[in-house]
Amino acid sequence: MNTIRNVDMLAHVVRAFVNPDLPHVDGDLDPLRDVETINMELLFADMDIIEKRIERIKGGKKVKKENAQELEILEKCLDGLENEIPIGRVELTDEERLVLKNFSFLTEKPLLLVVNTDEQQFKTKSYPGRDDLEAYAAGHGLRVLEICGRIEMEISMLPDEDKEMFLTDLGITESGIDRLARAAYDYLGLISFFTVGDDEVKAWTIKKETDAKRAAGKIHSDLERGFIKAEVVKYRDLVDLGNMGRVKEKGLYRLEGKEYVVEDGDVINFRFNV
Repeated sequence: MNTIRNVDMLAHVVRAFVNPDLPHVDGDLDPLRDVETINMELLFADMDIIEKRIERIKGGKKVKKENAQELEILEKCLDGLENEIPIGRVELTDEERLVLKNFSFLTEKPLLLVVNTDEQQFKTKSYPGRDDLEAYAAGHGLRVLEICGRIEMEISMLPDEDKEMFLTDLGITESGIDRLARAAYDYLGLISFFTVGDDEVKAWTIKKETDAKRAAGKIHSDLERGFIKAEVVKYRDLVDLGNMGRVKEKGLYRLEGKEYVVEDGDVINFRFNV
């Protein structure tokens, strides 16, 4: 469990496909049971850390003021876990959550359920236990994404020119891996903006509602410190028109100040002076 504590989000891949040549470890398929089993393991892992930390604090000769606050928060979290409430859903203030930051609790992280279906299940959007899993997810504030691992494997083996036709035949517009990346970004409240050089294009990941000055700091602190203006072009405009010159001719090039809120897909050149 410790190997995943440093991630920002957990994705639980849940088996729904039927394959006699690959029997389920429990004998039969039950997506909801599998989800509940893993969630309990995450819960017990967090309980173990909290109980050990509480024991360490109480075992000291004197509980310091800062430790007393931590103890109160940990006991609140432990009470939630004992009632099968993940730490992410325990009512805590922003200040209290800051105290927990270094613990990297597993049940505090966003959890995305990725259901791995077979091709027929994917096309019909139906698999055994789907209604129960959807109801569970809704009741626990979880998101569900359905993909077909076999289809993803086939897509990965196709040349680029054939991928779009293959997706069209399936009645979808993007691959499962792309949908997973998009769902993860959305779940975490992230967007990307681009910078373009003579020989490279780079994507930078930032939180939604980030202003231009702080976005510049994502690239280098000097850009944020000496920020002057942001030259902004929309990705789709640049792709559709082909080059920056035509974008400017169409009046789609903008010069924005430090308070401009960066949007997903912005192509930005930062003017700065240090």
